[in-house]
Amino acid sequence: MGGLKLRRLASSLLSPVPASPGSAADAHHAVARATAHHPSTAPPSAHHMDALLAFGRGSRLSAAALAAAFVDRLRAAASGQGDAAVALKCLVALRVLLARGAFILRDQLLAALARHPASGRNPLALAAFPLGLGLGRRSSSSYFAAASWVRFSARLLELVLLLPDAPAPAGAAGAEYLVALPNPHLVAELAAFVAVADAVRQAPPPPSSGPQPDTLVWEAVRLAEEDRVAAERSIAARVQEMGERLDTLSLADAVELVCVLRRVEEGSAPPAPEWKWAGLDEGVVGAARRLRERAEGVVLRRTVEERRLVRRDAGGSASARVLVPARVAAAGDAARFVSTRWAGTASAWR
Repeated sequence: MGGLKLRRLASSLLSPVPASPGSAADAHHAVARATAHHPSTAPPSAHHMDALLAFGRGSRLSAAALAAAFVDRLRAAASGQGDAAVALKCLVALRVLLARGAFILRDQLLAALARHPASGRNPLALAAFPLGLGLGRRSSSSYFAAASWVRFSARLLELVLLLPDAPAPAGAAGAEYLVALPNPHLVAELAAFVAVADAVRQAPPPPSSGPQPDTLVWEAVRLAEEDRVAAERSIAARVQEMGERLDTLSLADAVELVCVLRRVEEGSAPPAPEWKWAGLDEGVVGAARRLRERAEGVVLRRTVEERRLVRRDAGGSASARVLVPARVAAAGDAARFVSTRWAGTASAWR
């Protein structure tokens, strides 16, 4: 009996120490299991996604380890002749983690996937991902469709990473968020959501339905459609908010707004007749068109005002901006970025 206990003790002492939960080895194993090549037409399972989401419930180090494991996996899948199944599974999993993951996990994924400011290294730069042409069995339509969606999904994910971390526009928190935004920021956010909607319109066609549908590509299609719907709602909310404060825009902001709204109008129809991806809702496009017409009027008025100021300054007369008292000018600068629905409240404060 004593010998058995000694053998068990020796076995426990001599066995390798398992990696701690959330270590780099755990992260690489979890990513490899979730993005295995076989089966090549199935998305990551719910069980594997739960294992990945668990890294967001640990320390920052565990979340960073998972983000680094995804970057390594993507780089390996894009090397050589490429592995479209592994790369697309990585992109699908990343999109789910960014939507459902804890804040600490989303934060680390954003840092790992963003373009490096110094080196320019970008893990999502997959525009040249091999399409498998001329590679024998890889030349099948299913592989070509998966590789095409790797290129598209990587570009779409790049644009999604640039979106603001804003509350849903339908709730009270979303309305308060938009009201508090300065005009330049509101125009910039509108442009970011328009870029996402425009990118989805350029999506490649999914594979044709057969006896064994490619559920991996169709999962990527579903996620892209979710991004399009969310972008459309955010565009509608920002167009409405911009209509409330249109008269407070500067010339530069009004010009930028007109350019962005023209892109919204162009998003009302699919780009190619052979692939009928839904364009933006006609109600959203109509509201953007009406706002663009009003914004063009603001551009005209601001241009006339700027020319008058230039002529007055050139003629040696005092500029109108110098004649305004400093206290009133400062109040005007602060109010020019505020929604007109708060104009009455601002007047009461003064």
